[in-house]
Amino acid sequence: MISFDKFHGTGNDFFVIDAAQPVTDRRRLAIDLCDRESGVGDGNGSTGADGVLYLALEAGYASPRVVMTLVQPDGSTAPMCGNGARCAAAWATERTGERVVMVDTQSGTRRATVDEESVSIEMGLPRFSPEAVPLARDEPLVEEAIGDLDVTAVDIGVPHAVAFVEDVSTTDLESVAPPVRHAEVFPHGANVTLASPDGEGGFDQRTYERGVEGETKSCGTGAVAVAAVARKLGRAEDDSVTVSPPGGDLEVSFSGTEAILRGPTEREFAGRVSMGGSRSVEIDGETGATADD
Repeated sequence: MISFDKFHGTGNDFFVIDAAQPVTDRRRLAIDLCDRESGVGDGNGSTGADGVLYLALEAGYASPRVVMTLVQPDGSTAPMCGNGARCAAAWATERTGERVVMVDTQSGTRRATVDEESVSIEMGLPRFSPEAVPLARDEPLVEEAIGDLDVTAVDIGVPHAVAFVEDVSTTDLESVAPPVRHAEVFPHGANVTLASPDGEGGFDQRTYERGVEGETKSCGTGAVAVAAVARKLGRAEDDSVTVSPPGGDLEVSFSGTEAILRGPTEREFAGRVSMGGSRSVEIDGETGATADD
């Protein structure tokens, strides 16, 4: 049996598995757990997740250090996830009691601070160069048409194509995002993030995530991408910007060239799962139905 916790950050949800547990096929397990129709649910209508975080606590450092590997619902790995890293920090704080946590991602080490209401994490420097994104060209991509969107490309540990629209709520994201997600200019694909002014100096956000291959309730790197592109294009001047995906508000602030992402996290439930010819799931100690793989 493999033990897990379920966390979310403003609706961006993850199964969290201690990497000390032997998982012979991380890709297969993530695909099975995360499926929104047949994956693991809490019995109250929430099924699947936006990914599985395999976390390893490292000893011998002044602050707790957690190594994070995110496997997405399609079995791919992502080098960075802002909300995932915030959930990883909250998970580490539960186990250590320490409020400052270093999160090691494939995009670098990020310092997180956990308090009672939120988790803040340093997100590094948003980068627009074609080498950083990366782009299959030698010039940055700034407000250029791809399909039905005018996009700006930025790296936030993962590539984002950001487009400002009149109203994110009335835009058919599932229609306009895939041509950008798979555009030839993005050799590794891109997350597609839409933003529109909220009338109060911030932005509403919707993101179609690479690896999820659909919209998520929240995307932390997407929120940072919105704020970074808004500042670059002169749409925002303040050092702190509120970005609101469907799952709740996120705060993006800038200290020098460093972007900091802040928002709430929540531990939803815990359980255990056995994988084999059939899948047996226990949620908080209660055995659920067995499903065929």
